[in-house]
This record gives sequence, structure tokens and C-alpha cells, in this order.
Amino acid sequence: MCGQLLLECSNCSEWILALESRGGRNLKGTLFPSLSVLELRGSLAVSLSFSTHTEGSVSKLNHPTFLHQKSCFQGKFPLKHAEFAILEMAGKDGLYASGDERRIPIYNFFTDARLVFKYDNLGREILSMALPSAMALTADPIASLVDTAFIGQIGPVELAAVGVSIALFNQISRIAIFPLVSVTTSFVAEEDTLTGGASPLVMEESECLEAGPIMDAEVKELIPYTGGSVEKSDLVGINFNVVKVEQKKRYIPSASSALVVGGIIGVIQAIFLISAARPLLNFMGVTTDSPMLDPAQNYLKLRSLGAPAVLLSLAMQGVFRGFKDTKTPLFATVAGDVTNIALDPIFMFVFRLGVSGAAIAHVISQYLISVILLWSMMEKVDLIPPSIKHLQFDRFLKNGFLLLVRVIAVTFCVTLAASLAARQGSTSMAAFQVCLQIWMAVSLLADGLAVAGQAILAGAFANKDYDKVKATASRVLQLALVLGLALAFILGTGLHFGAKLFTNDAKVLQLIRIGIPFVAATQPLNALAFVFDGVNFGASDFAYSAISLVVVAIVSIICLLILSYTSGFIGIWVALTIYMGLRAFVGFLRIGTGSGPWQLLKNQQ
Repeated sequence: MCGQLLLECSNCSEWILALESRGGRNLKGTLFPSLSVLELRGSLAVSLSFSTHTEGSVSKLNHPTFLHQKSCFQGKFPLKHAEFAILEMAGKDGLYASGDERRIPIYNFFTDARLVFKYDNLGREILSMALPSAMALTADPIASLVDTAFIGQIGPVELAAVGVSIALFNQISRIAIFPLVSVTTSFVAEEDTLTGGASPLVMEESECLEAGPIMDAEVKELIPYTGGSVEKSDLVGINFNVVKVEQKKRYIPSASSALVVGGIIGVIQAIFLISAARPLLNFMGVTTDSPMLDPAQNYLKLRSLGAPAVLLSLAMQGVFRGFKDTKTPLFATVAGDVTNIALDPIFMFVFRLGVSGAAIAHVISQYLISVILLWSMMEKVDLIPPSIKHLQFDRFLKNGFLLLVRVIAVTFCVTLAASLAARQGSTSMAAFQVCLQIWMAVSLLADGLAVAGQAILAGAFANKDYDKVKATASRVLQLALVLGLALAFILGTGLHFGAKLFTNDAKVLQLIRIGIPFVAATQPLNALAFVFDGVNFGASDFAYSAISLVVVAIVSIICLLILSYTSGFIGIWVALTIYMGLRAFVGFLRIGTGSGPWQLLKNQQ
């Protein structure tokens, strides 16, 4: 007989345990995540033993193997027995129905939606990764604003020159950074899970602590750690094998591969930018007779010396994300940005180096970030491969190329939109730039969720923990929708009053107010699109991500060309809305239809 036996505490009637039968006498116990059963502290491996006998649809668990919360029981502890009632065999209409509606993959988007804000184990895991990641992503733009303020004190020519150089450097870096970081995060998370998790352990069995008799069992199941504390007297019928924890370095092939690939790409980028600085700046519109050429060229060449550090540090951030550690990259990023801000006025004004001083300060900060991350990584991972054969260059290059195509498609759409706005005049371009920067800046918050979802899902897929896969995917997507709606409300109301912070030009303000509804209304789409990216990357579904975005880009480019011609400034934003809507749709389509790696949503009951 297949189905689920649902247990509740006989005193407080709170759900305790679900016993899942898959035929015959085999039962699989699953603790409800909302309960604090066996509040354990430390690294403990716990064997749970129990026996049951069924009396029709209602039974008793006569020999309980764990206690519920202390307040549920009367008298002194320990108790030899505590009764739990098995309420029913859950059918199609039960609490955990397994009917046809559970077989529809799209149903998983709405699974446990009421738990979206629940601070359970999964909620804590997501928050512990998403928040530091979002903070690290916002640290660099803040530092860049301070940089801009210092450079603006020199003069408008220097400010414009540095702006062009930074745009050029970032555009070329982005092409390599995104594939490298995304691939590294997924691969490291998979390998880290398969080699023992984020905290490498050497298990040594110690003495057996028995708090009650060990019963004959038909099933033995591992009870997950749920936090809190417990006393020996609180436990009935549980056999604990206490595990001693010993830290030990381990070799993660993808970590070593990411550093090698990042270092090589960084050196190539530095050589390319230094040798081709003048023609690249000419291509960006800085002519040979422009007063911006010399400061722009000096800044670009000096900043290019930091390209290896930038690529290495971002590769290492991908490694730490794979370890589900976003706090270390946050610390390193903040330390580097603070150093950059502190050195700017010293090099620029005390040493009188001008824009060259700003570039030197930035390069120093990037190498500092790399050193901090490398030092931290060497404490966890053995970075020297046993041989060159252990490096996974083929895997990196194959999937990295797919994401490279994807990045080019995404970048081209946004760049084309800016180009079309510029052709409509300086007023249209100024308004578009303000709206675009706000539009993209707030997306960093959704990127934090995407990073958390990618790392958790990559580990869950590697561990074949498909229940966690479904729970994580639905939770991060639900949080993305809530975040997008909140951002839409904040931007929709705030920008109408705060637009004057960006400009005092009446014509530009008029166009900004036209663009505000689009910037605000697309936030739910943006958040879902970015988190769908993280979810699909966590499933290592890189091919679909690349191909689908190329199709989206082709459709969006056609819309941009047609709508910008027919509707001007508004047409550009309508086209960008279509673009983000299509990005969200292709992510929804993949999971909602249960195709590719998400076939498990159809197969798993």
C-alpha cells in the first residue's frame, strides 16, 4: 500500500512526522521543517529506529523514538513512552496530496507559497547567501560613485575621459566575467557536495550515548540537525553516534581550473587593452584631436594592469559562492573598496597624479581583494592539482562558450537601446541613461537571490536531493516575485519625487517621468528573469540559457528597431519591457513544462 502516514503529537496536536510508504513494509520518515524536534547542537550523526503497526486508517506509534517539545508533556523527564497518533493515510485529498495536480510541473511555482517568508532552515540558508551577495554587488557601484566625485574635482574633461575608459573596460571585462563566475559557482557547488559539503569532516565514531532502549526497527533514518539545544534526559529511544570534527583541506578540481582560466583571461585582457587603447577609444567616439584622448588613454592603460586581479578575484568569488560562502567575498570587496576610496585623494591630490592616481588606487584595491580571497581559499582548498589532467578545461570552455554567447546577446540588446536613444538627441539620451542606471542598479538585489538559488540547487542536484531542488526553486522564485513587487512600488512612488536628484533640466525631467512607469512596472519581470537565470544555472542548464536568450535577443532587437522608429523614447522602453518579459517567460517555460533537467518535476511524486 503506497501513501503517507501523518503523525501528530497527542498532546498539542502539532504535526511531527510523515512516514512515507512506497510499498510493502518500507517506511521513510521525514521531519516537518517547521518543528523544533530534537534540538541538537554540534555535528551529530543520529540513527532513528521505530516500529509501527497499522490498525485500519488510524494507528498508534507505541514506541516513540523522539520527544516533541518539552511543554507538550506532563510530569518529570525522561518519559519512557509518548503517544503519537497516526491520523490517516494521505490520499488525493490529504494534507500532502499526490494526485494528478502534483504531477503538473507548473504547480511547483505555488508550492508552499504561504511559507515564502518562513525563517526555517531553507529560509536561513537562502538569506545567509543572498544578503551578503547583494551587499557585495552594491559595494562596487558605491565605490565608483565616490571615484566619480573625486575625479569630478579635477575637471569636466577628465571626468568624461574616465567615464569612457571605465565603460570600455567594464564592457570588455563583462564578456569574460559572467561566464567564468556562473560556471565556477555551479561546478564548485556540485563537487563540494559530492566531496563532503562546505565543512570537510573526518568522521570518528566515539562512545554510544543511549538515552533509552534501542528498539527493533523496520527502518533507520537520519534525523537532520535543526538547531537549538537538547539534554540527554530529553531523549527517548534514540541512539547517538557522536562525530568528532577534524578540518582537512580537500581538492576541488573546478576551483583550480577557475583560477587558471581567470588568470589567463585576465593577462590576455590586460595585454589587449594596453596595446589597443587608442583605437578602442577612437571607436568609442574619442577622436585623435579630442582633449579627452590623453587622460582617457592614460587611465585605461593603468587600470588594465589590474585586469588579472579583477578576473582572479571574480573567479574566486565564484568558488566561494559554490561553497555557499558569500560573507568572505563581501569582506574582501568592502576591504578593497574602502582602500580604493582612501587612496584616491592621496594619489590624485597629494601626489598630484590626477586621473592616473585614481587608476593606480583602483588597481591596488583589486589586488588587495585577490590576496584576501586567495589567502582564505588556501585555508580550505588544496589548489595544486595532482596533475594537469585533473583540471577541467574542456568542461569550462564548453559551458563558458555557451554563456559567452548569452552575454553577448544580452549586452547587445541594452547597447542597441542606448544607441537608439542617443540618436534621438542629447535630451532623450540623458533621460534614458538615468532611467537605465536605476533600472539596472536595483536588479542587484535580485542577483543576490539568484546567487543563493544557483549554489543551493547545484549542490542539491549533485546530491540527488530532488525534494530540496523543488523546495529551493519555488522559494527563491516566490521571493523574487515579492521583491519585484516591492521594488515596483518603491520606485513608482519614489522616483516621481526624487527625479530632480539627477538633473534640473525640465525637458530631461519630463522624459524621465515618462520612463518611470516602465522602470517600476518591469521590476517583477526583472527579478523573476534574473532568479530564473540562477535557477537554471544551478541545474547546469547552460545550453538552454544560451539558446533561449539568443532567440529572445533576436525578437527584442526587431521590437527595438520598429518601436523606436514609430514611438521614439516610449517605444524604446516598451521594447525593453518586452525583452525582460520574454526573459522571464523562457525561464518559466523551461521549469513550468518540466523539460530538460526539470523532468524530475514530472517524475517525482
